[in-house]
Amino acid sequence: MSVEIVDGSTVRSFVDDEGAFNSSVDGRFAALDADRDGLLSYAEMAGELMSLRVLEKHFGVDEAALGADELAGLYRGLFARFDRDGDGKVDLHEFRAEMKEVMLAVANGLGFLPVQMVVEEGSFLKTAVDRELAKAA
Repeated sequence: MSVEIVDGSTVRSFVDDEGAFNSSVDGRFAALDADRDGLLSYAEMAGELMSLRVLEKHFGVDEAALGADELAGLYRGLFARFDRDGDGKVDLHEFRAEMKEVMLAVANGLGFLPVQMVVEEGSFLKTAVDRELAKAA
C-alpha cells in the first residue's frame, strides 16, 4: 500500500486511455480466470471479492454481522452486476464494461479536488496514479 494524491481527472484519464485501461483490466481478468477458459465463474470472482473484503471496505458492510445466506446474496448481487447477459459467467467484454463503470463512478465520486488516500499496490487506482506520474515526468 502507498499514500497517493488522486483526483477524478487522474482516474478518468486512465479509463479514457483504452489501451492502458484494457491492458490493466485484461491482466486482472486473466489472474482471476483460474481454469483459463476465458470466462469467470461465480466461484472465481467471489473468492477474489471475499479476499479483498470488498463489501466491508467499499460498501461499509460488516460481514461478521451478516448471516451466511445474506452474505452470499450480497456477493451474488455483485457478481450479477458483472454478468450482464445473465448466463452465469463473466466474459472479458462484460468484465471490461463493468470495471469501466466502476472506475468512472470512482472518478465522479472523487471530483476535481485532489484527495490523499491509501491505495493498494496493483490496484486500478494505483495504476492510474502511476500512469499520471509517468506522463508528468
